[in-house]
Amino acid sequence: MASIQIRKYRDDDAEAVKDMFTLGMSEHVPSSFMHLLKQPLTQMVLMCLFCALMTSSKSFLLPILAITLFLAGARQLVVYMFKRYIDHSLSEDLNNISATYLEQKNSCFWVAESDGQVVGSVACLPAKQVAGCLELKRMSVRRSHRGMGIAKALCRTVADFTRERGFPAVVLYTSVVQTDAQKLYEHMGYEKIREFVIPELIAKITNFTLFEYRLDLQKDGKRD
Repeated sequence: MASIQIRKYRDDDAEAVKDMFTLGMSEHVPSSFMHLLKQPLTQMVLMCLFCALMTSSKSFLLPILAITLFLAGARQLVVYMFKRYIDHSLSEDLNNISATYLEQKNSCFWVAESDGQVVGSVACLPAKQVAGCLELKRMSVRRSHRGMGIAKALCRTVADFTRERGFPAVVLYTSVVQTDAQKLYEHMGYEKIREFVIPELIAKITNFTLFEYRLDLQKDGKRD
C-alpha cells in the first residue's frame, strides 16, 4: 500500500484540489435525485400529472412521456443545484486557498498526498455561526483512495490543530444525502447537534436538509 502524507497546501496543488472537490460533489447527484423522488410533494405531482393526462388522453403513451420529461427536468434541477454550489465554493475560497486559509489566523488547509498525487483535502477556519469554535470544511478524498483511512487522518489533523490553539470544539455541516460522511464523522466522535433546511426556495421545495455536527474536544470520545 502506498504511503499517505498529510501536509499543508501549496499553490501548485490548486488544480488538483479543485478537480477533486468538483468530482466529489458531482458524485452526490444520483443520491440527491433519489432524495427528491422520495419527497411527498414530488410523488403527489407525479401522481396528479399521470392521472390528469391519463383521464384526458385515455392513453398510456402521453402520461408516460410526460412523466419521463418531468423526471428528466427534475434531474437537471439537481444538477443545477450542485453546479451552483460548486461554483459558489470555488469563488468563496477554493480559487484562492492561500489567502482564505493559510494567511488567516486560526485557519489552515491540508492535502493528503500519495505517490506525488493529491488524493485528499480538508480545511478549517473560525466558525461563522458558532462563536469560539473552528469549522471543518472542504473534506474530500478521491474515490480511488477511499477506505484507506485518509478521511480519518484528515479529521484527526483538524482536531489536533483545533486543540493546539485552545478551541473547545470543531463544528461542520453536511447534507442529508452524504450518508458516508455522516457515518465517518459519528465514528470520529462528532455529535449531530441540529438539522435545518437552507433558506433557498429550491432547497425548501426539495426538503434538502443540512446537519450540524460538533466534536467536543473536552470530552473523551472516538478519535480513530
